[in-house]
Parts: sequence; C-alpha cells; structure tokens
Amino acid sequence: MKEQAVQTSPRADVGVFGGSGFYALADGAETWEADTPWGPPSAPVTIADVGGVRVAFLPRHGVDHRYPPHRVNYRANVDAMRSLGVRALVSPFAAGSLRPEIRPGEFVVCDQLVDRTWGRPSTFYDAFDDGPVHVPFAEPYDPRLRRVLLDAAAETGVTAHDGGTVVVVNGPRFSTRAESRWHRESGWHVVNMTQSPEAPLAMEAGIPFAGIALVTDYDAGLDEDPDVPPVTDAAVFAVFEANLHKVRELLHAAVPRLAQVTGPAGT
Repeated sequence: MKEQAVQTSPRADVGVFGGSGFYALADGAETWEADTPWGPPSAPVTIADVGGVRVAFLPRHGVDHRYPPHRVNYRANVDAMRSLGVRALVSPFAAGSLRPEIRPGEFVVCDQLVDRTWGRPSTFYDAFDDGPVHVPFAEPYDPRLRRVLLDAAAETGVTAHDGGTVVVVNGPRFSTRAESRWHRESGWHVVNMTQSPEAPLAMEAGIPFAGIALVTDYDAGLDEDPDVPPVTDAAVFAVFEANLHKVRELLHAAVPRLAQVTGPAGT
C-alpha cells in the first residue's frame, strides 16, 4: 500500500457512501477537503452527529453525479474514510433486481459479490514493496454490520432481504437481455455498477464493510413477465428518490449500533 499522505484530519466513527440520488445525509455537517495519495475523493466529506455518533458521508459520484461508475476514484474515497478512522463503512446503492420476488422499493442486505468490472484500479497494492499481499475476500460483507442493518430495517418497517449476491457490471450502460438472463441463471440476485472495487478496497483498508441495495428496477426485464420494461435512467432515479427517506431512516436507526459493534473511531 502506498505511504499515506501526512495531514491533519477530523475523526469519525461510521462512514457512509452515497449513491445515485443520495447526496447528503444530515444537516449541520462540517466539511473536510480530503487529500489522499490517489488524489481527491469524489467530493468533500461531510461529518455530522447522528444519534451521538460522528458519521462521515461521501457521495461516490460527486455532489452533482459527475462521475460515471467506471470513473469514480474508489481508492481515494475509501482512503479518505480510512484517514478519518471509521470502523464501519456502509454502502447504500441502487440496484436492478434479477428475481421477481425482489421488488422495486425493497432492500437487499447483500452477503456475496461477483465482480464483472474491468479497467478499474481495484487495489491499494500497485507494488509489493514489502512482500506479497493477497487479502482474503471469501466474505466481502461484514456479518456484524449486516445484522445491524437487517435489525434496523425491521424496526423502521423497511422490507429487506437477508442475503443475496450482487453482480457488479462496468457500466455506464445497462445489461442486455441476454446478460441479464445469464446473471439470473447464475443464481445472482441484484445487479449494480459500484460495489466493486469499493468492497475489496475496504477489505484491504481493514474497514468492516456492508452493502445495502435499494432495488429500483428489474434490470433488462423479466422473461416470465413481458410487460416489465427494461430499466431506464429516469426509472432508477424516480424510484430511488421516492424511497430515499427509507434509506435515511434505516441509516439513522442503524448508526448508533454500528458504532457499538465496531468500537470507537481509531481503535
């Protein structure tokens, strides 16, 4: 891993990445302009008190969604959270459902990931200066954080599926019908464009990580229901916007317990 830049940074207990249409978490936040060995993150980090816990929020696509998924500086984003000392990192993301029983407006607290991206810097280790480093990645999502998110979903009345595999495609285009059918037949549950390399980078950084999908569509459609149209940008943003309050409610309920599960910042 590159030697970290020397800088004075604030501290936070929990980190949250914002996704499509999710550009702010709480009012009254302080702003930190992060600098990392991999350049600046997608946007300034905002840090606010949520239930007595310091939460750092960073919209992965920028505050105006300027960065498409294959151009997000994932290394800078994760390293900024590492610099803040966060001990839990939660990654809400928009996703297309690959299964009829997982409906738009519902959530999936994923437990597995399949990476089909290419051309993205996906590791902090560009050289093995101190010897080989191959990080175990059999379990990409922290089970403790997953449990907290599922409990918070139940308390806030949000429908959240316990477990599921997200297949990560490069984007920014959506899947063809053949690709979507392949993903479904492979046994995967939702499709997204940003969970990798976020998840492996968090693992390398030693930050417990959880991804929670907000289902916005049925990807390229459902073979068993020809009336289901393929996904569009407009549909994704409309469903996400209509359900954004659920994301915020779930996170506000989960944050205090996320900090308890993982300990205070810097430990």
